[in-house]
Amino acid sequence: MMLKKWVFFIFSFIQIIWLAGCAEKSFEPINRSLSFIASLNIQEPSLDFIDEEGNVMASWIFDKAYTGALLLDKDRVLLYGNQLDQIDVYALSTGKKLYSKKVKLGTTNVYYAAQVKQFFITNSTTNTVTSFDVEGNELASQQLGNYPMSMASYKDKLYVVNYKDTKLSVLAMKDLTIEQEWPIDKSSHGMVIIEETNELWIGGHGAGSKPNSSVKRFDLTTGAVRGEIEMPLMPVGLTKTKDKVLVVSHGHNELYIVDFKGTVTWQKEVGANPFVVNQFKDYIVVAGYDDHTLYFINDGQVQKTVDVGKGAFQLLVREDEK
Repeated sequence: MMLKKWVFFIFSFIQIIWLAGCAEKSFEPINRSLSFIASLNIQEPSLDFIDEEGNVMASWIFDKAYTGALLLDKDRVLLYGNQLDQIDVYALSTGKKLYSKKVKLGTTNVYYAAQVKQFFITNSTTNTVTSFDVEGNELASQQLGNYPMSMASYKDKLYVVNYKDTKLSVLAMKDLTIEQEWPIDKSSHGMVIIEETNELWIGGHGAGSKPNSSVKRFDLTTGAVRGEIEMPLMPVGLTKTKDKVLVVSHGHNELYIVDFKGTVTWQKEVGANPFVVNQFKDYIVVAGYDDHTLYFINDGQVQKTVDVGKGAFQLLVREDEK
């Protein structure tokens, strides 16, 4: 009898441990009222949330090889990986997973279009772009060129750069029908839309032994080339703010500040192998991929630095609406 009780106890204990291991992992909540800039780090996957003072409010440490993240409005973060077969969406205010969605291996990018409350996934295995609503329901899919990756949207159009191809695809967001294809340089990467001048700017790595050293300017309606802005070497991180464009060239560890007419107003060497730049409050923030550091810049000078996880690769910004 005693042996049976002991066996039952052991079995029950194992069940408890097994159930605990199967429970969904949750993370430290981020209050809805807090502004932050978050660094997605991909060498040892993690997401660091940082306030305006440079304090790390929370760090989410992942056991999946996420290579990208984006905010779905204010309280949801979507996480994806090139070698993962699902995306995961978490609520920031609870730190808990809302849902997962099965996808094909090969996700290269996910883009959120707030105006239609849809996100779009590009995939390098299937060479497709697929649209979803915010609950993860698939809406439409379209075959594109080789290795679709960078995306941007304006009004009812979605613009997709095919990284290993020589064309940009212009699609109708509602059903992803292809409306135009523009000739572009191979290995183009990084894109912003300047609605004030009706232009689309594209950066890139360059192909083969010839690295790219400029940002190309295209007419947003026709795709005609309007000019280029010299920014050596490999300008790949582009972010538009209300009055300027921020560009990082990771080949030269250089930050460029450009007005909408394409004039470089100032530049600064900063970071070690930066891929991304963003605006947070009064700061321009550059992420150093190799030195695992965020640089907070104001008035052309680095005001503070913040250590983050290894391989800072993306920056997510959420600000209060005061």
